[in-house]
Amino acid sequence: MATSTPSTPDAADGYLSGHLLIAMPGMQDPRFDHTVVCLCAHSSDGAMGLIVNRPLGGMEFDDLLRQLKVEPVPPQRRIRMLSGGPVEGGRGFVLHSDDWTADGSLNVMPGLALTASVDILKAIAGGGGPKDCVLALGYAGWAPGQLEDEIQRNAWLSVPADGGIVFRNDTTGTWEAALAKLRVDPALLSGAAGHA
Repeated sequence: MATSTPSTPDAADGYLSGHLLIAMPGMQDPRFDHTVVCLCAHSSDGAMGLIVNRPLGGMEFDDLLRQLKVEPVPPQRRIRMLSGGPVEGGRGFVLHSDDWTADGSLNVMPGLALTASVDILKAIAGGGGPKDCVLALGYAGWAPGQLEDEIQRNAWLSVPADGGIVFRNDTTGTWEAALAKLRVDPALLSGAAGHA
């Protein structure tokens, strides 16, 4: 886990930091089919987010702690692990409530922060850390203008992030729950892109 994180743009600039991206049924990239992405940073430099509804297969929290030599193992507390996206799958991020922060934590929005240091894993393993949290390996990234283009092509819907969705205990139904925030019935969504 690294200590550097992207900067947070000012919300007044029109960018979508702190929003959930909801993949439309016609999503062309199978890596994002029916995903919900929490956008942690979005600016003119591009965007970075974490998929919050793809469980990580093949590794448990205890395994990660052993690999990073973080004690105690077994931990006093465990958190859910996610596959955060296709970029840098070995890099870890903890998306969490902002009741706990450390040097290098990124304020995503009021109530939500991102930390990419081992300090947060030590706190969680010891029974402390933030009240709500998920750990993601890898992330989703977009070059400047790329996400805006995808939104214009109707690949994504967006809605302000909600801890009830981000920190769901079970990822099943997360996509539908995010759409429900927009009062959109998934059955009425078309897989075809178009413009009004």
